[in-house]
Amino acid sequence: MDATIAPHRIPPEMPQYGEENHIFELMQVLTTWVSALHPQNMLEQLLIHQPEDPIPFMIQHLHRDNDNVPRIVILGPPASGKTTIAMWLCKHLNSSLLTLENLILNEFSYTATEARRLYLQRKTVPSALLVQLIQERLAEEDCIKQGWILDGIPETREQALRIQTLGITPRHVIVLSAPDTVLIERNLGKRIDPQTGEIYHTTFDWPPESEIQNRLMVPEDISELETAQKLLEYHRNIVRVIPSYPKILKVISADQPCVDVFYQALTYVQSNHRTNAPFTPRVLLLGPVGSGKSLQAALLAQKYRLVNVCCGQLLKEAVADRTTFGELIQPFFEKEMAVPDSLLMKVLSQRLDQQDCIQKGWVLHGVPRDLDQAHLLNRLGYNPNRVFFLNVPFDSIMERLTLRRIDPVTGERYHLMYKPPPTMEIQARLLQNPKDAEEQVKLKMDLFYRNSADLEQLYGSAITLNGDQDPYTVFEYIESGIINPLPKKIP
Repeated sequence: MDATIAPHRIPPEMPQYGEENHIFELMQVLTTWVSALHPQNMLEQLLIHQPEDPIPFMIQHLHRDNDNVPRIVILGPPASGKTTIAMWLCKHLNSSLLTLENLILNEFSYTATEARRLYLQRKTVPSALLVQLIQERLAEEDCIKQGWILDGIPETREQALRIQTLGITPRHVIVLSAPDTVLIERNLGKRIDPQTGEIYHTTFDWPPESEIQNRLMVPEDISELETAQKLLEYHRNIVRVIPSYPKILKVISADQPCVDVFYQALTYVQSNHRTNAPFTPRVLLLGPVGSGKSLQAALLAQKYRLVNVCCGQLLKEAVADRTTFGELIQPFFEKEMAVPDSLLMKVLSQRLDQQDCIQKGWVLHGVPRDLDQAHLLNRLGYNPNRVFFLNVPFDSIMERLTLRRIDPVTGERYHLMYKPPPTMEIQARLLQNPKDAEEQVKLKMDLFYRNSADLEQLYGSAITLNGDQDPYTVFEYIESGIINPLPKKIP
C-alpha cells in the first residue's frame, strides 16, 4: 500500500483478516472503557484487580483463554423453573452450577461452615457471607476453565452490587417471568428427587420410572399462602436488581413448555453482545428457487447500502452490454445451457473486486449452487461472514411460483392467489413464464436440495431461517443475524 497516495484503499484481505481473528474487538478492548457496571475482557479486569505489575497479570489472563466461557445468572420467581433451566444449561454447556444450597455444603471452606450454621438457624445467609462464598467458588479451576451459572443469585440489589464490586460480572442474565396464579399452581404440585436434586411435577412432569416416583419428596414451604408471600418478596426485590444488568438481560416467559424456555435461554447465552468494532457485511443468501432471496437482498441493500450482487443478473448484464465475457456467455444462453463455473467466477470476481463491494460490503445470491462453486468462491477469497439458509416447504414454493402470471400488454405482474387481476379481460390474456411451469420448478428444487446438505456442512456457522412467513419478519431475523456477532461454540 503506497502511503503517498490518497485516499488510501485498504486491500480487502486486511479487514477480512481483522474480522476473522477479532483484531478490531481486541483493539477496542485495549483502547476504550466500557461501563463499570459491565466490564469485559483484559483491560477491564486490569482496572478491577489493579495488580502491582500488570504485564504478568495480562499474560496469565491470556493463558487462561476463558473470555468466552459461560458466565450466566438465572433469576426468576418461585416455581418459574429457573433451577431446571440452570441444570439443563449446565449439562449442555458443561459448566458449573452455583446455588445457595451447594455453596454452603462445601466441607473444605470455613466460610461455607459459617454460612451453613447461620442458614440452619435463620433459613438465610447474610449477603456479605454469600458473596464471599461465591468469590471463593469462582476462583476454583472448574469455574475458571468451564464457566459458571448462578441460580437465583443475586436476590437483592445489595447482593448484586456486592458481586459487581468484586469484579464478578456475568455475560448473560436471564429473568424468567410468569403470572402469579400459574406459579402458585405449579408450586403446589412440585416434587423433588432427594438423590439427584431433579425437580418434578405431579401434573406437568411426572417421572415414568416407579423407582423415582417412590422416592420423590414434597418440598417445604410450598403452600399457597407461603408461595404468595415469597412471590411478594421476589417482586419487591427484582425491580431493583434488574437495573444492575443493563444491555445483558433478557426476560423469557416461563408460562410455556419447559423445553421451549430452555431453547430460548440456550440461544441467548450462546449469542455474543454487539460491539462497536468495524464490520463490513459479506452476506450470502441460500435457498431454493422462490424462497425470497432476491427480495431479502433488495431489502438489505436498501437499508444498509450493501451492493446487491445477483449472479444471474450479472450474466444477463454482461451479455446485454456485449462485454468480452458477455460474448463468451451468449452461446450458452442461446442453447439454454449452464454457464461454466470458470466463466461464471470471472464475471463474479470482476464485480466483487470493485471498490463499492470492498468498502460497503455485499449481499450475494444465486451462487454457489453446489459444493464446487462454493470451494471456488473460497479459493478466490470471497468468503462470506454471514450465511443464511431460507427454508420454505415444497408446497409453498409451488404456490408462490406456479401461480405467477404476466400481462403481455402492460407488462404488469400478477399472482392468481396473492395479487389476482382486477378484471376478467386481463385474466384471459395473462401468460405464464415457462420457467414457472410446475415441471421446471420441481427440477430446480430437486437440484437445490441435492446440494444443500453439502453447503450446510461447508458453512457450519450458517443461520437457518423459516422463509415461509411474512417477508418483513424474515428480514428482521436476517437483520438480527447480521448486526449481532455469531455465537461462539463452547468446546
